[in-house]
Amino acid sequence: MYTDFTATDRWSKKQVHVLYQALIVAVATRHADAVDIKFLVDGRPVWVALPHPAWVEYKRRAGKTITDALAREIAGYFLKTALESGEGLGREMYALTVEETLRHLDAVVAGVEPAVAAAP
Repeated sequence: MYTDFTATDRWSKKQVHVLYQALIVAVATRHADAVDIKFLVDGRPVWVALPHPAWVEYKRRAGKTITDALAREIAGYFLKTALESGEGLGREMYALTVEETLRHLDAVVAGVEPAVAAAP
C-alpha cells in the first residue's frame, strides 16, 4: 500500500512517485537505536527512521509485533502524510519519535488515508 505510491506535494502541486527501496537496522550503519527505511522520491533517496523503543511499546500496548512489512507501511504512510502536508520535499531524513511512530502505525492498521491540510 505505501511501498509504491504517488503523492501530491502541497506547495508545488507536483505529483511525486515514491518507491520503497530498503530497510536497514540503523545500529549497524549509523549507531542509532532505530530502523532506517529508505524510499526513492522521484529517484531521490529519503530515509524515515523509526525508533526501536516503538517496537517495545507497541508490544506492551497491543501484545503484537511490528513486522518489517508493517514498518515499511508506517514509514510510507508518514512520508505520504509529510509530502501532502508540505513538510516532505527537500529533506533527506526524518526521525520519528516513539509516539509519532505509534500514531502512524495506528492509522495504517485502521486503514486511514493521510489527511491533507487545507491550503492557507
